Amino acid sequence: MRISRIHVASPLVLHEKFRLEEEAAHYVRSVLRLKVGADVLLFNDDGYEFKAEFIEVTRKAVVVKINEAVQRKTESRLWINYGLAISRSDHMDFAIQKAVELGVSEITPLLTARSVVRLKPENRHKKCAHWQRIAQNAAEQSGRQFVPKIHLPTELEAWVNPLEGFKILLEPTARQTLGDLSPESQKVMVLSGPEGGFTAEEIKWALAAGFVAVRLGPRILRTETAALAVLTSVQLLWGDLSD
Repeated sequence: MRISRIHVASPLVLHEKFRLEEEAAHYVRSVLRLKVGADVLLFNDDGYEFKAEFIEVTRKAVVVKINEAVQRKTESRLWINYGLAISRSDHMDFAIQKAVELGVSEITPLLTARSVVRLKPENRHKKCAHWQRIAQNAAEQSGRQFVPKIHLPTELEAWVNPLEGFKILLEPTARQTLGDLSPESQKVMVLSGPEGGFTAEEIKWALAAGFVAVRLGPRILRTETAALAVLTSVQLLWGDLSD
């Protein structure tokens, strides 16, 4: 039976008791339905995974004892900052989930001219919290050692300008492919567009900020497919599976 993994925000100390935060405790009691004596793996973004055992599972509290710390290498050698144009709800959720599974380091949902979804300013924090929960669940299930940060939705022009690193713009009409490139930095910025693509002005902003336009192949991909394709390719060429 596969041992459940749970992300916690607090420091963990070997051989000490730790009380899970309420959201995690509810997940253990009501979703996983784990009992006293069950094993669990905890992680808190410090690079370690902690083996623990439940010693109390009640409505009042869920408490574990930390038994062992293990350092596992599941993170990519690349730091991937993904600028992802906001798409329809289920497509965006899927893209964020798979991006986390494929090793992205941080994601900024981008407001673009042709985005089908228009988020009101008062709804952005709530939506961002929803996406952050998806990222946390994906990190827990995929064995990652930290949960990528989902930033608040940002205007495209504001996001592209201050960035540093190797910058990639997905553009179906571009002449170059990822295989033509050889990044000098392990910090990679990836920018992909909405359902209707970027406008000419948005492409101009990105190119002026130092992004290199690349195509992923002869076909135009959906937003969520593009996320899978570009991150898999980047990891294959320069990250997880590269020499």
